[in-house]
Amino acid sequence: MQYTKLPHSTLEVSKIALGTMTFGEQNSQKEAFSQLDYALERGVNFIDTAEMYPVPPKAKTQGLTETYIGNWLEKRSNREKIVLATKVAGPRNTPYIREHMSLDRRNIHMAVDDSLQRLKTDYIDLYQLHWPQRQTNCFGQLNYPYPDSKEEVTLVETLEAMAELVKAGKIRYIGLSNETPWGVMSYLRLAEKHELPRVVSIQNPYNLLNRSFEIGLSEVSHYEGVKLLAYSPLAFGCLSGKYLNGLRPANARCTLFERFARYFTPLGIEATQAYVNVAKEFGLNPAQMALAFVNQRPFVASNIIGATQLEQLKDNIDSVELELSDEILERLQEVGITYSNPCP
Repeated sequence: MQYTKLPHSTLEVSKIALGTMTFGEQNSQKEAFSQLDYALERGVNFIDTAEMYPVPPKAKTQGLTETYIGNWLEKRSNREKIVLATKVAGPRNTPYIREHMSLDRRNIHMAVDDSLQRLKTDYIDLYQLHWPQRQTNCFGQLNYPYPDSKEEVTLVETLEAMAELVKAGKIRYIGLSNETPWGVMSYLRLAEKHELPRVVSIQNPYNLLNRSFEIGLSEVSHYEGVKLLAYSPLAFGCLSGKYLNGLRPANARCTLFERFARYFTPLGIEATQAYVNVAKEFGLNPAQMALAFVNQRPFVASNIIGATQLEQLKDNIDSVELELSDEILERLQEVGITYSNPCP
């Protein structure tokens, strides 16, 4: 396993991280334990979760993912060797999580305490803002909304709440998720101006079908040292090729849940076929090739993979051992030019 030190922190994270949003929905606690044990055996030290998991989110299952991880952690004696990340949900009409959800002091403090209780730990290594407080483009949304009113909760208020948690020892470092270049730079500027904790990571989608991170955020990452924790590296499994030609494998995520339609646009399907063809041309597993591409990007600190089966997890972790040649990377770039960001 390879490891990367997150700049401006003491955290060293494995190149492959274990994403857990299926725990409690598609995976039982027993299956979750098996995945966590296997990942740890393979050198994965980075576990990513969120208070609103599993996905799809609903009242009946909310918090189960953290609960499963907490029950697993309770049986282990090496908590200090695990980098545990979770997230506080942003504004959302989800009263079963909290009434009047926001990234204000009340919500952030309540969220941390609830997560710590479910995770059965005294501290969280990386606490992330799951999505912005303000109206902006995230989760595949295009066309900036140009909101008329200012947000009631400012970025500095959010940072001050996080600073209180760092001072209290409940969290070690803070990160962003589903953010924009303006958002990242604003948080960095405010942290410096008000002597508040610095953002050390950003968790955004990144894969062969969605390379929007490269447009502006990669430059921020390069100059400011805010590394990417890439999620959806397989585009909900699409880049494995298993959904091509209209196939819908039994119990697969995009078969079970219609909400995961982001990568099924006509251009997205064409691009997926083109990338799968490249894998076949070089005798590679399409999923491992797609993951290896993400692994090799200079701005990626960790590649967050998810799986419902142990065999999938094994194949995905094995991608860290695959080094794509210049010739393969050139072919992928050719496809990327032909199909430029088909599913941003």
